[in-house]
Amino acid sequence: MRQEVNKIEALIRAGAERLLARATNSRALDLDAVSARLRLAIDKYVLRDDPSPAAPAIESFLDGLRADDLCLVIACEHGDQSAWSEMVEGFGATVRSAARSASSNEDTAEDLAQSIWAELHGLKARADGQPAGKLAYYSGAGSLGGWLRAVVGQLAIDQHRRQSRFVQTEEDADLDRLAHGSDGEQEALNVFHSSPNPEEALAGELAAADVEKALAQTLAGLDAEDRLLVKLYYFDGLRLREAGAVLGVHEATASRRLTRIHSEIRECVEEVLMKEHGWTKSEATRSLAEIAAHLQTEVEPMLASRPGQTLQNSPLEG
Repeated sequence: MRQEVNKIEALIRAGAERLLARATNSRALDLDAVSARLRLAIDKYVLRDDPSPAAPAIESFLDGLRADDLCLVIACEHGDQSAWSEMVEGFGATVRSAARSASSNEDTAEDLAQSIWAELHGLKARADGQPAGKLAYYSGAGSLGGWLRAVVGQLAIDQHRRQSRFVQTEEDADLDRLAHGSDGEQEALNVFHSSPNPEEALAGELAAADVEKALAQTLAGLDAEDRLLVKLYYFDGLRLREAGAVLGVHEATASRRLTRIHSEIRECVEEVLMKEHGWTKSEATRSLAEIAAHLQTEVEPMLASRPGQTLQNSPLEG
């Protein structure tokens, strides 16, 4: 047993070395600080399901962590003021956008956005003297922007609980406890259930909502003939040859036009996500295809066609 523990510790330390090496800015963090954080992540996401994981499983998990995001968070936890300034400046728009999505009005959204930074830093202290904020729960397994959206969403639910006179314990501050709400909260929290990683589930829901809004705006702005081609191909199920015939063009022309439309939709959606929802360029580029593949949205009304049909193959995929 001790040998197994030593093996895992060695893999974690080696993973910490690789993470610091691939970080664009390692924030002058030492190996011990990063190893301690990776150990918590391994306990939470690997050892929980497999007490004796193979070395490749641990290495693959550690090498998939977001090096720069994790280094930024650890530096903030250690009181690095430049790191805090960079986080507030770099993710302020993300937090504000998430607050607007989770709030009923602008005033509530502003209050929520302002309070999130205190929640992240922590007003209490841990046994080691460090702030007991929510940053301690960021593992690096997902993007920091997506995780911040989840924290904002969780804080909004917490505030709703208090306003509705629900009793909340200290332990409920742990994001993972969101998966175990009481019966009275079941409907509000159903997005978390059956998920091994509730904060990522909420981040996905909030991100998907942003994508749906951006997609609606993009499709509404398409040229009428381009919108018709999308309708014919994706909703009416016509082959490219048949869709081309409706438009009076050859199949090859319809194919090239559809490829162009795909590209324009992706670019426009990314632009909307960045300008209006506070996404970063890397977040939009990296996450869009994955989110689009899982969108469960009725988008046909955006194309003004018959009701009751759904998109079979999203033009954002691929």
